[in-house]
Amino acid sequence: MSGAGAAAASVPDQGEPPPPEDARAQVAAGDREEGATVDDQGDPEIVKSPSDPKRYRYIELSNGLRALLISDFSGADGEGGDGESAEQEEEQEEEEGGEEDEGDSGEGSEEEEGDRSEEEQDSDFEELEEENPVKKKKSSEKQAAAALCIGVGSFSDPDELPGLAHFLEHMVFMGSEKYPAENGFDAFLKKHGGSDNASTDCERTIFQFDVQRKHFRDALDRWAQFFICPLMIEDAVDREVEAVDSEFQLARPSDSHRKEMLFGSLAKPGHPMGKFCWGNAQTLKHEPREKQINTYERLRDFWRRYYSAQYMTLAVQSKGNTLHLFIPNVGEPRPDFSRLQQPFDTPAFNKLYRVVPVRKVHALTISWAVPPQGKHYRVKPLHYISWLIGHEGTGSILSLLRKKCWALALFGGNSETGFDQNTTYSIFSISITLTDQGYQNFYQVVHFVFQYLKMLQTLGPQQRIYEEIQKIEANEFHYQEQTDPIEFVENICENMQLFPKQDFLTGDQLMFEYDPQVINAALSLLTPDRANLLLLSPENEGCCPLKEKWFGTCYSMEDIPEEWAERWAGDFELNPELHLPAENKFIATDFTLKTSDCPDTEYPVRIVNSERGCLWYKKDNKFKIPKAYIRFHLISPMIQKSPENLVLFDLFVNILAHNLAEPAYEADVAQLEYKLVAGEHGLMIRLKGFNHKLPLLLQLIVDQLADFSTEPSVFTMFSEQLKKTYFNILIKPDRLGKDIRLLILEHCRWSVIQKYRAVSKGLTVDDLMTFVRGLKAELYAEGLVQGNFTSAVRHTHTHTDTDLKLQFQPLPAEVPVLFRVVELPLKHHLCKVKSLNKGDANSEVTVYYQVTALIKLKECEDAHLGEEVDRNWFEVVTQQYVFDRLNKEIEVLKTFTQQELVSWFLEHRNSSSRKLSVHVVGFGVEEGDQSAACSPDSATSSSAYGEVSELTFVPTSSPSLQDATLITDIRAFTSSLPLHPYHKIIN
Repeated sequence: MSGAGAAAASVPDQGEPPPPEDARAQVAAGDREEGATVDDQGDPEIVKSPSDPKRYRYIELSNGLRALLISDFSGADGEGGDGESAEQEEEQEEEEGGEEDEGDSGEGSEEEEGDRSEEEQDSDFEELEEENPVKKKKSSEKQAAAALCIGVGSFSDPDELPGLAHFLEHMVFMGSEKYPAENGFDAFLKKHGGSDNASTDCERTIFQFDVQRKHFRDALDRWAQFFICPLMIEDAVDREVEAVDSEFQLARPSDSHRKEMLFGSLAKPGHPMGKFCWGNAQTLKHEPREKQINTYERLRDFWRRYYSAQYMTLAVQSKGNTLHLFIPNVGEPRPDFSRLQQPFDTPAFNKLYRVVPVRKVHALTISWAVPPQGKHYRVKPLHYISWLIGHEGTGSILSLLRKKCWALALFGGNSETGFDQNTTYSIFSISITLTDQGYQNFYQVVHFVFQYLKMLQTLGPQQRIYEEIQKIEANEFHYQEQTDPIEFVENICENMQLFPKQDFLTGDQLMFEYDPQVINAALSLLTPDRANLLLLSPENEGCCPLKEKWFGTCYSMEDIPEEWAERWAGDFELNPELHLPAENKFIATDFTLKTSDCPDTEYPVRIVNSERGCLWYKKDNKFKIPKAYIRFHLISPMIQKSPENLVLFDLFVNILAHNLAEPAYEADVAQLEYKLVAGEHGLMIRLKGFNHKLPLLLQLIVDQLADFSTEPSVFTMFSEQLKKTYFNILIKPDRLGKDIRLLILEHCRWSVIQKYRAVSKGLTVDDLMTFVRGLKAELYAEGLVQGNFTSAVRHTHTHTDTDLKLQFQPLPAEVPVLFRVVELPLKHHLCKVKSLNKGDANSEVTVYYQVTALIKLKECEDAHLGEEVDRNWFEVVTQQYVFDRLNKEIEVLKTFTQQELVSWFLEHRNSSSRKLSVHVVGFGVEEGDQSAACSPDSATSSSAYGEVSELTFVPTSSPSLQDATLITDIRAFTSSLPLHPYHKIIN
């Protein structure tokens, strides 16, 4: 379909006919590798990093669509790792019976509205994350990717149809006139190593996909049709409403989403910040029917009005690409909400809101609504302020709160999502994870924050500090690592909506100019009388009679007590322990690329090997950046001896991180990242950043490890928090299901429930110190150094230091770094339990087949050094050392036919297969459960926080599961099962 003002643009691909005459005027051909003119090197106005090998060409079509064409000639051949063309591959697939049936993939879009991993300010300990490197399932070549950002979002939802923009984002992907199969695009991507995603924000909607380069042209055509002529058939409406509703139900137990929704509800009546942007079955199906609103017609109207070319920005990355986009331009002005300023200039703001969270956490959020700051992106005043507020070194707010054992973490600033920053306002928030003691003294905590802000306002902006941040950001940009194409284009197409052409790549990253007036203007607004307080705590249960309309969050609203309001209105004194940070000694100044001092190798080599451990090393000569990665695994047999030892190990790692937080913070902000992870069989130490000062950071960590000690008050603080952390893991159905599955399958595995019981019984500081002394006495230390270091690294800072400073003895016997797995009987077993979260209607089903072989597809060329390191570290940490596993697996995969794989699969899923199902059943009226109420007066209301130390096994009533054998006593079931030997693929 060619609408008003439709246009086409082309950049010739290799071996492609030239574009039609009318398109040539739009774009100069710029993707020939040899004999390129200066113009061919890309658009000189677009500022890019010196370490960025890509070329950029900006075009604006006559229909108003703006596009950035990104040519990436780095990496593998554009025709794929095996040199086959797309046509050859198609022929081969057809011979093997692999004809594409686009209609029955059964897969919808991998929609992810918001961040479901709950990486929010009041999150649980990061140190309890699992040590599992991400394994990609893509092609052995670089991916090509495209992303489209449309300048319309949930703010444009009609008042009577909340969630319509989000619903349309789903519906456009249900087939097009040219490619009518409902799930055809997802099936095409899945077949060719690709993925897609989409998200709806307040004022923008983004769609993105990636695929193997050789199939990019086809994929781009299919994808473009969704914006040119989507089918949006009426029959699909009810099905897709259910998909939107399902997303909403999954989001309901998220405290971050609940906080956002409650905060938005404080806006002035009628302001779009108060809209319910998710949409659900109630708003998109049931209520419209009652009001005789035709959702389908309104959906098509919304698409015609807002999916218009002049609101669109497109970023396309490949090895040269062709672009034909005939998207109509409706000629209407884009939606503009900038007139609706000061959404929170209302009596509902500047109060204290007590909230009952889903998870067990004490969290305080102090928020200010300030004028939109997007126009100040060159100065970034909120970034400057948040850098100081969030500082963790001496003189900071968090340093003072940690000394008092009142807080565990503090984050300040603006996330730059559409909710935090749009054309109507910008938010500045300070979120603090409080301890039990901190919760009891939360007004005093707020007072410390206000004192620090008053100090900043009195001293005014500091050029030294601004230039330090500027230098750190500039270093990172200058030597940036490449990111996955799909992530890159998603970011860039949104930047194109926000910044002028020259700043597409830099606008969200660099601090361009120091302007004290702009900083002062923002800083002067962050006063006590303009702040809103949100206090999350399980202690609020029973005193929160109000209920937020959509997520059902229980809360209460109260005025700030007069005593505190008067103190903050006056000239209050500043705590002398609060002061500005000193000059940062960890900022790198040497960016020289080291010359190799030994023959280059494709894979890591062992350069230290002793009974105490070994060190693997690889010099980077591929990505050529002055950065490096250092990783250590300190293995001990003590960790897995009992649930009590596992708890003591978690406590040790968290207190060690706490002890490091202040001395290592300067390194952290200077882009030297470190992380301590409590692995299943040892302590993981992970460092990365500019190699110049990286050994200093390792030295600091080893010193803290060697001299470990703690105060009783700190021990108590972390014991309390760890109990909450285990609770918060167990109330997530997916985590509980995984815990049960591994408890059944893995011999000598201790469950999170057992750890929760152990920490609840009570452990002492003496228990911890005894455990730590034993842990440090005998270890096996295995390390990997990769990046811009020479092999002389073995003599200087890494393995030798760890050995000498810790002075540990070798282990008397080798410690397995894996669990032995039980052999399931040849039949179907089912373990069905009740969810441990009374307020969560979501259920989780896992079906596990125990088979004789397992192939992981890890076939994507590394986009940056970190991906290569992750793959090598997996080999080290599992002690398999098959560093060329990827190539070997690809070779093996080529020997399989599709029919062989299908036969293998069917063989292992028959009625006598070794099959385990784990069901975690959610709460709801369908299950005969009562709904939770907020009212403190309700005689029937019980705590929303259920008991998590015991599992409730549930009988099955489903006819299809009658043949399954129920497991109602896990230990009794597993005790008689035979064990498989330790499983490693080492050859």
